[in-house]
Amino acid sequence: MAIVETRGLTRIYRMGRSEVRALNGVDLTVERGEFLSVMGRSGSGKSTLLHILGCLDRPTSGEVFLDGVEVTRLPRKALPRLRREKIGFVFQQFNLIPTLTALENAALPLRYAGVGGKEQKRRAQEALEKVGLADRLHHRPSELSGGECQRVAIARAIVNRPALLLADEPTGELDTQMAAEIVNLLRHLNQEIGMTIIIVTHDPLVASRTDRIIHLLDGRIVREERPVAK
Repeated sequence: MAIVETRGLTRIYRMGRSEVRALNGVDLTVERGEFLSVMGRSGSGKSTLLHILGCLDRPTSGEVFLDGVEVTRLPRKALPRLRREKIGFVFQQFNLIPTLTALENAALPLRYAGVGGKEQKRRAQEALEKVGLADRLHHRPSELSGGECQRVAIARAIVNRPALLLADEPTGELDTQMAAEIVNLLRHLNQEIGMTIIIVTHDPLVASRTDRIIHLLDGRIVREERPVAK
């Protein structure tokens, strides 16, 4: 069963008298439990696609279905709750709050959702244990390595048990070894928990660990492939 489907997805940015077609008729289906990567050179539309799938932006035209809901028809005021309940986000820059511990950073989505304090702590600790940080609960970002900070960011993204995890260049700030650890972690979450993951990456080694690779060029899907080894 598809968890994500787009039909004729177009996003046009107007700059003065000119316009830029960041997406130009994208049709995409992502099955529940799939691990998908999106590749393409800068300006190909990768991040624009991810932002629209994450309800951070709206298409100029076309339809987006998320977990059976046509999100393009929802009023804007309904989108924050949908994001909170259905989607987890991981970005290239970790976006952690430096004054908070790993546990407090991971619990933030639960606080915004109105979850009680004890349940916040329990679920945040559980998420940090899933990403291998059981011994770093009370460390602040300045006391963690880059790879550990990204693990905290992933814990924060999965603490609400989202239907979909979106990752935008999550290994871009990491060295080769740390990047491999993060990809292995995402693969584990996909295989062991069944989490659907869409990852934007420039790195062919990262993409090779996914189930399917979508190649974008000038806002269009120009090629798909399925890596042999993961």
